[in-house]
Amino acid sequence: MNWSEKAWLTIQPIYNEIIRSPFIKELMAGTLPREKFIFYIRQDTLYLNEYRKVLTAIASKLDHPGHVEAFLHFAGGTMMVERELHRLFTGELALNPGDENVSSPTCLLYTSYLLRQIGSAPVEVMLGAVLPCFWIYKEVGDYILAHQTTENNPYQRWIDMYGGEEFEKSNATAISICDEVAERCTLEQQDAMTKAFVSCSKLEWMFWDSAYKQEQWSI
Repeated sequence: MNWSEKAWLTIQPIYNEIIRSPFIKELMAGTLPREKFIFYIRQDTLYLNEYRKVLTAIASKLDHPGHVEAFLHFAGGTMMVERELHRLFTGELALNPGDENVSSPTCLLYTSYLLRQIGSAPVEVMLGAVLPCFWIYKEVGDYILAHQTTENNPYQRWIDMYGGEEFEKSNATAISICDEVAERCTLEQQDAMTKAFVSCSKLEWMFWDSAYKQEQWSI
């Protein structure tokens, strides 16, 4: 097996918990309370703004021109996702005065972990850290499309965004680049990649769980 196949087997239990989570189950059924979904979108917008910085930093560290181009494209794509989300939910995303740019504890934990990789981690570890946001979202989108039974789901446009062909291409490219880089790594370096991949997969579960609970700072 290549690196990505082994890495996915490692996080399979985490992924199973994600698709069993109340957020995903209710999103798939179209019964997720609107305020929970809008909370999630607000936090995801804050997350993507920081995630884009990490994608750009990875592009600056890669040596293959095609890989550099791909990650610059990914970074630009996160801006398009932000704009599309705001277009779809204009009005509902308006914040109360003073609430701008307030990350939930989980969102801040996730983005802080990713941003720390820029100055402290080798590029292969950075790749392992950003891959769950590609791969898990694609798998969740495909899972919902394959199992949903609700017609006129109010969240269908979000589902289609991540279960669509364009996101599949980006996901496949990201996985391929990770495998190509991993092939040139030692076993110790591959283990470090996997640890980052597992940590961020756990943070993906935490992100959806915190959105369902509409997590707030307790002080």
